[in-house]
Amino acid sequence: MKRVTIYLEEDLHHALKLKSVEAAQSISHLVNDAIRITLSEDLSDLSDVAQRQQEKTVSYENFLQELKSRGQI
Repeated sequence: MKRVTIYLEEDLHHALKLKSVEAAQSISHLVNDAIRITLSEDLSDLSDVAQRQQEKTVSYENFLQELKSRGQI
């Protein structure tokens, strides 16, 4: 484990303390879990981007024209 200092908004700190008591887990444990979840989501997002790199790009203007031609706008 590595000890670090972070600065939280007062309301976030209060909510975190309440959740810590309710969940019977330390604030450190909750913060570590939140960071793991965020990093996992980032990894998933990067995977999605890699899979979609081969997709044809469409300009905003062309997309609007396509929607109009289909009667959707």
